[in-house]
Amino acid sequence: MVVIQLTRLNGNPIALNSDLIKFVENAPDTVITLINGEKIIVRETSDDVIHRILDFRRAVVAGLPSWSGSDVNSAALHPQETHPNRTPEAFRRG
Repeated sequence: MVVIQLTRLNGNPIALNSDLIKFVENAPDTVITLINGEKIIVRETSDDVIHRILDFRRAVVAGLPSWSGSDVNSAALHPQETHPNRTPEAFRRG
């Protein structure tokens, strides 16, 4: 799941998909409006929310996270490592 960790006003943690955020505003609490119109109020400042989104996206651009113990994901992401004798053309042909 592609999420950032935030805190609701009541102290409960929330994991929010940052791709669903339409905008973030201070009114005076931090109000996050999602693309579906839903509003979420969090304890973090709007600057903190923006920094968390940017940090997350930087991590995505830097490279995919590694999932330990998952041969399926590894084979799907790096098929030549699983089958070193197959050429890229062989993978395209199936």
